[in-house]
Amino acid sequence: MGRLLRHTALPWRAVHVAGTNGKGSVCAYVSAMLHAAKLKTGRFTSPHLIDRWDCITIEEEVIDEPTFRQTEKIVEDRDSTGGIGASEFELLAATAFTLFAQEKVDVAIIEVGLGGRQDATNIIEQPLVTVLTKIGKDHRSLLGNTIEEIASHKAGIMKRGVPCVLDATNSINVLQVVEATARETGAGPLHWIPSNDREEEACLQSLFDEEDWEHHQQINISLAYCAAKVVLQQRGPTTPSSLLIDGARRARWPGRLQSLDVAVLTGRKETVLLDGAHNAQSAEVLSLCVNKKLRTENNPVTWVIALSLGKDLPELLSFLCHSADNIVATEFSPVDGMPWVSPIDPDTILETARLLGVTGLLLNARRNVLGALQTAAGIAAGGPVVICGSLYLVSDVLRLIRDRK
Repeated sequence: MGRLLRHTALPWRAVHVAGTNGKGSVCAYVSAMLHAAKLKTGRFTSPHLIDRWDCITIEEEVIDEPTFRQTEKIVEDRDSTGGIGASEFELLAATAFTLFAQEKVDVAIIEVGLGGRQDATNIIEQPLVTVLTKIGKDHRSLLGNTIEEIASHKAGIMKRGVPCVLDATNSINVLQVVEATARETGAGPLHWIPSNDREEEACLQSLFDEEDWEHHQQINISLAYCAAKVVLQQRGPTTPSSLLIDGARRARWPGRLQSLDVAVLTGRKETVLLDGAHNAQSAEVLSLCVNKKLRTENNPVTWVIALSLGKDLPELLSFLCHSADNIVATEFSPVDGMPWVSPIDPDTILETARLLGVTGLLLNARRNVLGALQTAAGIAAGGPVVICGSLYLVSDVLRLIRDRK
């Protein structure tokens, strides 16, 4: 990554965000808040949602394809000429960083790709603030089998003298690792969220009262609000909190507890719930939401599920599925720029569900996401439908709707 950017000045400052769940949401909210505060912002998140370049935004707008491809070619030529052999993610991150320099952003909000300490984005030497969201057991083959090992990787983005905003609802084991890392690196101060700042809580509560936000969503918005305040305090005069709250209202982050109209694809009148939950921690949160808002005693949930290889399938399904639920298992399509990502065979999903005692309809749609949606709409007959298991499945669904419209 350093060799790719050797001849690129990076005058912008960063908000660097790591964690297992909530990273992208926090990035979206920080970006929207700082944009509302009149800073020129860039944002880099991964994976992309529909098109490979939509992971990069400037001033809350996705970078246009020609500009993306032009800059990407510059980076790819550096890689080829220098014999660097950079990974797909390193090339993409370097493209984003170069675009931020070209567009002269004030602040770039950067989501870690995987882990933290050894991630390509950790080339950022002196961010304005780091953020650690909810940390759980995911990518164990790369980050370690224990929550402490995983937390150590995530906390690796902390830097000497740089404030860190921390999700204090993490387990005590995670919090102890973060505190130890702060002492070792000289990072800080630590800002714990939820905080005891009554003024801050009052500002945010006015936003939370407007919609039925789930608890984890409130935490993510609170993390973003604190990070934005830390940034603005370092840059000059005090910014009214109302501006940041207005920015949060305008933030959009599709595929996370999203109520989606799929009539154009299925003819179904009722909306479905679309969520990128792809690990046990996010599946537990999704399950709580579904049980609270959608599930009824006489109305089983119909799930459309696809997952990436390597996920803990039994643990994830045990959070989501009740015995009478229906499952339509499918495969997401090949992921642009991520040839290493593969889906779990739908038969494996269905067999695991059987072993867990799911007795509803269990159907294999194979690699036909549209067919899976249409099948689910038919068997649900107006009952609740939830699409989840992978952000790549989310991408397929949103792409189908865009292309059909």
